[in-house]
Amino acid sequence: MNNSIETQILEAEEQLRLAILNSDVNALNQLLAPELIFTNHLGQILSKEDDLVAHQSGIVKVKVLTPSEQYIQIRGDIAIVSVRMHLSGSYDGIASDSDFRFTRIWTLSSTNTWQVIAAHSSIVV
Repeated sequence: MNNSIETQILEAEEQLRLAILNSDVNALNQLLAPELIFTNHLGQILSKEDDLVAHQSGIVKVKVLTPSEQYIQIRGDIAIVSVRMHLSGSYDGIASDSDFRFTRIWTLSSTNTWQVIAAHSSIVV
């Protein structure tokens, strides 16, 4: 595995974690690809705009987001990340304090920055 790309992905993952934790819409806008397809833990498909609105409006509120069990695969200009996260917060007013598994596909953008183009989350039982 290319260590410099892996380091870039680890840094991008941390930037994304902090952006989610702080509902930092500007950072999320940079980290999410325009064509994002995100399948959330309820099986709903969200676009980049949907995700940004959820953070901006307060539908998503995250108080704790602690990663563990992170796996990364690099394939050229694509990186696949699977990470377990302990998440405490709420979604649309429903509280959650659970472990989630996130799978994200990162790709290099035209500006040579890493962006999430697809993501999926599920609750770990």
